[in-house]
Amino acid sequence: MKVLANDGISQSGVDALKANGFEVITTNVAQEQLISYINENEITVLLVRSATTARKDLVDSCPSLKIIGRGGVGMDNIDVEYAREKGLKVINTPASSSASVAELVFAHLYGGVRFLYDANRNMPLEGELNFKGLKKAYAKGIELRGKTIGIIGFGRIGQEVAKIALGVGMRVIAADKFMEAATVPVTLFNGQSIDVEIKIQSQESLLAESDFISLHVPAQKEYVIGSSEFEQMKDGAAIVNAARGGVINEVALLQALESGKLSFAGLDTFENEPKPAMQVLMHPKVSLTPHIGAATGEAQDRIGEELAQQIAEILL
Repeated sequence: MKVLANDGISQSGVDALKANGFEVITTNVAQEQLISYINENEITVLLVRSATTARKDLVDSCPSLKIIGRGGVGMDNIDVEYAREKGLKVINTPASSSASVAELVFAHLYGGVRFLYDANRNMPLEGELNFKGLKKAYAKGIELRGKTIGIIGFGRIGQEVAKIALGVGMRVIAADKFMEAATVPVTLFNGQSIDVEIKIQSQESLLAESDFISLHVPAQKEYVIGSSEFEQMKDGAAIVNAARGGVINEVALLQALESGKLSFAGLDTFENEPKPAMQVLMHPKVSLTPHIGAATGEAQDRIGEELAQQIAEILL
C-alpha cells in the first residue's frame, strides 16, 4: 500500500510507515495534478498539512483512497464530513504540535513586550548612527510576570500556553464555550508536578481583565475578535493569534493598533493566506511569523510517528 505525504513528513514518520510495510512517496504534487497522480499510482493514504486541500472532487475521483490524514490540528483544508460519508477515514494529530505552538505564542509575547519585532527591523537601518536614540525608544519594556493572560479556547494548545504562563508567573484565565472548569498539570523537568485550577469565564469578562490575549479556536464563519471586542479590552493590551486566519478582523486590528488601544499584536496566521494583506505585514506594531506554529523538529517527529501509528491501526 502506498502513502503519499504531499506536504512532507518527518523521517521518523517515514521510517515508522516503512517498518509496517508501506511504500512512502514524498513527492510534492501540484494541487491541479493531484487527482490524476493518486489514481495513476493507486495511492491508499493521502497525508497533507496546510498547503494541500482535499475537497469533494478529490474524494469522488480517487477510489483507491482509504485514508486522508492531516499532520496537525485544524482540518479546514479537508471536506471531513463528506469524506467520512463516502467511507474514508480522516485522521489528524491534535496533540503532537501543542507545545510547539505554545512556545511560539510566548516568542511573540516576549518579543512584543521588549519591542524585538521593531528593534530587529530598525537596528540594521539605524543602529550604527542612532544607537542612543533606539535605546531610548525601546527602553520602556514591561515584564510578563505578574500580568494576566486570557486564553480564548482552552483545548490542548490553550492549556499548553497556560502551563508556560504559570511558569512565567502570570495569572491565567480562560474562556471556552465547551468547558466549565479546568485543571492544568504543570510538570517540571525532574518529574515534579502541581495541578493548577484555571478560572473559566465569559469571553466578555476575559477581554476586560486581560493584559494579553491568546487565541486558540478553530476557523469560524464569523470573527471571534472584531471592533466591539477590541473596545472591551484594556487600553494597551496585546493579542496573539497562532490559531487560524480569519478569527481576527484584521481591519479592526489595525485600527486598534493605530489608536493605541492595543500596544502590539503577534500574528502567525492571517486572513488571506498565503498572501497576507500588505498593511498587516508592514505595520510597525505587528510581530510576524509565516504560520510556523507547529514547525519544529520535535513536533514534526511526533506528528509523523502518530500518523504512522493511526494508519497502521486502521489498515493492518
